Amino acid sequence: MNLPKVIADLVAAQDNYDSAAYAKCFSETAVVVDEGKAYSGRNEIRQWTAEANEKYRTAMKPISLSENGPTSVLTAEISGSFPGSPAVLDFHFELKDGLIHSLRIIN
Repeated sequence: MNLPKVIADLVAAQDNYDSAAYAKCFSETAVVVDEGKAYSGRNEIRQWTAEANEKYRTAMKPISLSENGPTSVLTAEISGSFPGSPAVLDFHFELKDGLIHSLRIIN
């Protein structure tokens, strides 16, 4: 599957549990919404993913990607040490200038 570079970088960062590299995929003012909570800016995004990595050791396996202009939806199998693992989730990205400006994770 041919993923946009920033999404491929995000998947690689997640699979390496590298929260700093994960956060660098986002713009300074990006917003992530996951499980009803919003995380704003690279610092909050880095902290959120670092805590999730420590707790769940989550890995991503891309299944499909649909693109419509700056909007991309990645469907991925997520596995880790969380109840219900593995799970298939949709990652709704808004991309601009090679970075992620927003991400909504929906199950």
